[in-house]
Amino acid sequence: RDALPPDFKIDLVGDQSIFVRAAISGVVREAVIAASLTALMILLFLGTWRSTLIIAVSIPLSILASIICLSALGETINIMTLGGLALAVGILVDDATVTIENINWHLERGEDVEAAILNGAHEIAVPAFVSTLAICIVFVPMFLLAGIARYLFVPLAEAVVFAMLASYLLSRTLVPTLAKYWLQRHDAHREASASAPFRHLQLLQRRFEEWFRQVREDYHKLLERAVAAGPRFAVPFLTAMAATALLAFPFGRYLPGLGQDFFPSVDAGQIKLHLRGPTGIRIDETASLCDRVEETIRELIPAREITTIVDNIGIPYSGINLAYSTSAPVGPGDADIFVNLAADHAPTASYVRLLRRRLTALYPSTSFAFLPADMVSQILNFGLPAPIDVQVSGFNVEANR
Repeated sequence: RDALPPDFKIDLVGDQSIFVRAAISGVVREAVIAASLTALMILLFLGTWRSTLIIAVSIPLSILASIICLSALGETINIMTLGGLALAVGILVDDATVTIENINWHLERGEDVEAAILNGAHEIAVPAFVSTLAICIVFVPMFLLAGIARYLFVPLAEAVVFAMLASYLLSRTLVPTLAKYWLQRHDAHREASASAPFRHLQLLQRRFEEWFRQVREDYHKLLERAVAAGPRFAVPFLTAMAATALLAFPFGRYLPGLGQDFFPSVDAGQIKLHLRGPTGIRIDETASLCDRVEETIRELIPAREITTIVDNIGIPYSGINLAYSTSAPVGPGDADIFVNLAADHAPTASYVRLLRRRLTALYPSTSFAFLPADMVSQILNFGLPAPIDVQVSGFNVEANR
């Protein structure tokens, strides 16, 4: 600004960093919520805050170890890596939970703390390792992807795999160590001597255990009846499963309204409209057309949801303009209209559908196209103005036509 003449005014038209920061903060927020809910669920089933705290400590440490490994490989903190970590939060606690539960089982049998830790950790070492490897193997095919899919999903797979391996190592090292200092030998009379708030929580947890025990018993009876039935149950069950699978695949693929896309759509609050006026229109007429289209946009979208509207009107026909211009419009009848929406806007896709119907009806001689506006869609389209781009090249112009 200091180097420009005082008559020049610089305004911010679009800022993709706002969308990036909002996306990252959203993923982090959801990961924190997932970790908190996971800890509460563990507390409900285990019924002891000491065991819950030991398991909860392993979650951020596993994530930190995964971030260190990602940094060593040159990866960054982005939506895909954070999404992988958020995906792994729920399964990061498996190894620690199984270890603590087995240690508590030995403590309830009257064993000393050290003996319970050694026996409990030793018994589930191999099963927990196999379970961790089974989860990691699921993500191995992602490393075989090629093209843009590789750059999208390999960081996600790396984040999950590193976090799972770190979780297993922590369940073999940190969890038994914390259990040595935080867990106590089982005492049946400790509940009676607890303070009133803890007694209420213990009573609630005990009732939940009684209800869950009844559920397990009912399931056990149902399973016994199914096993006793033998083929009379297995054949109809497998037939129903196969029929459901055969029906689900074709209907899921061709179900009306269920679209197919390479990457989920994102709502960055931006609309990019490309219009092309009738053949032979002058550039001043295109400017007037853009003004009318802009008025229509302001009628359909509430003023409080619009931040800026910027018009990029076409250029005169010229070999120099066509060769050196980086603008999307290639003639006097072309124009781009950029609409930036406010933070609390309604879904952008609904406005795009509304504008597509109304603009086509109001301006039948003008063609409209909604181009990728957000950064993610532009990257996935390799910078092309549309998801489908047809390019014909060859030395014979007539044959190309």
